[in-house]
Amino acid sequence: MSKIHNFGAGPCILPQEVFQEASKAVLDFNGLSILEISHRSDDFIKVMEEARENIKKALNVPAGYTVLYLQGGASLAFLIVAMNMMRGTKKAAYLNTGAWATAAIKEAKNAGMAVTEVASSKDKNFNNIPKGFEVGTDFDYFHSTSNNTIFGTQIKNLPKVPVPHICDMSSDFLSRTINVADFDIIYAGAQKNLGPAGACVYIVKEEILGKSTYANIPSYLNLDVHQKKESMFNTPPVFSVYVSMLNLRHLLKNGGVSAAEKRNQAKADLLYGEIDSNPLFVGTTAVEDRSNMNATFILKNAELEKEFNGMWKAANIEGLKGHRDVGGYRASMYNALEIDSVQVLVDVMREFAKKKA
Repeated sequence: MSKIHNFGAGPCILPQEVFQEASKAVLDFNGLSILEISHRSDDFIKVMEEARENIKKALNVPAGYTVLYLQGGASLAFLIVAMNMMRGTKKAAYLNTGAWATAAIKEAKNAGMAVTEVASSKDKNFNNIPKGFEVGTDFDYFHSTSNNTIFGTQIKNLPKVPVPHICDMSSDFLSRTINVADFDIIYAGAQKNLGPAGACVYIVKEEILGKSTYANIPSYLNLDVHQKKESMFNTPPVFSVYVSMLNLRHLLKNGGVSAAEKRNQAKADLLYGEIDSNPLFVGTTAVEDRSNMNATFILKNAELEKEFNGMWKAANIEGLKGHRDVGGYRASMYNALEIDSVQVLVDVMREFAKKKA
């Protein structure tokens, strides 16, 4: 089969080596399928322990933090972090940079938090990251979204704030080096750079656990419960955790996050270079805030879309259509996407420009 170049926004592309090993485990994982083993078995407990430990290795997680794999994705995490971080003031500061930040704000309000949007780029359809905002000391926490999958923006310099910082890193998790010590909770849906949909990983500073003033947090939504049970309070998403473990092994074996960051920058430079030099296309976001994970761009002449769509589809490119809130095109370049695939897209764009010259 001809290679398919997958630029889809998620679930994520993963290395072929990971797919192959995971497929074997579906048929035989020490005599059973990985899909049927007990989550209480020694075999799976080892998987969970390695999956948690490899997160710590990959991101140099300091002592005093715990790693959890829970279900519900980031959409449930929006509520979980608000419930667990509620303190005396019941006030939270949110940076609104897109659809998922907006959803996080909604769930925080549902949890009873008084939310202040310290800055927002909604008035410009979220095509930039707000700058120059301040976060006061009278908030229980500050929440940011590091990368915006729909609109193609990314916070290049994650802010340091005087209150606990909670960050949704779902769509650029493991794609670049970060200082975990700057955050009290990092959470990320697995389905972008980590593994299959079904799990959400949390990196939590242990000292914040068990201090919520939220009355009667349901057990499953209480991060302190999960920390004490070492991420095994209930049946975890076994297959998602297993494949995430395999992918983390592959990442560590191939230079870790720092090496992935260099590869991701090279891919982004290649594609954005073409967008800026090609007379037919234009990017949709502020140049300084462009995401290395999700590049968004449009044709200057929308009437050419049908012809261009035919060309990229003929080149075995998948998942390039932009989100309805932006239109045009979105090229998601997660860790496992090879630069050769980006080159195929760039070649199609160049050929299209020659054709229309």
